Amino acid sequence: MARSRLDQPRAPGSIRRPSVDPELLGQASERIARFLGTGRFLGYLTAFIVVWVSWNALGPDALRWDPYPFIFLTLLLSVQASYAAPLILLAQNRQDDRDRVNLEQDREVNARSRADMEFLAREVASLRIAVGEVATRDFLRSELRDLADELAPSRTDHRQNDPV
Repeated sequence: MARSRLDQPRAPGSIRRPSVDPELLGQASERIARFLGTGRFLGYLTAFIVVWVSWNALGPDALRWDPYPFIFLTLLLSVQASYAAPLILLAQNRQDDRDRVNLEQDREVNARSRADMEFLAREVASLRIAVGEVATRDFLRSELRDLADELAPSRTDHRQNDPV
């Protein structure tokens, strides 16, 4: 393995950067963001601040590490907020991506459903037209009644002319 010289610059792209799995980072950020939005987190944070302020205001003088205006506590809370905000935004971006995919799938399903409904409506319309051309049972009965009524007087005429 060739040893690089310190008096010469490195070739571009030769610096190794740590690789981070974006999916793993996204899942972790979502878990953290979900936790940051709970009452449990607020309870823990409140308890932490109350203990911190109580100890540094009322504890023994030799064991106080952050005297009153609590600069170190302010620094810790600022660091926590500076990490929480990007993690929450990352989780929101992932949720937006999922929502976008779900919306597109819903649109495709709606388009297929609409096409199926239009097809079925055309089929029902064609069946109605076909049924309209077919003689129905009621129509046939009424026609047979009319024929029977027409034939009834002629039968009685034939019976009167027949010698029995």
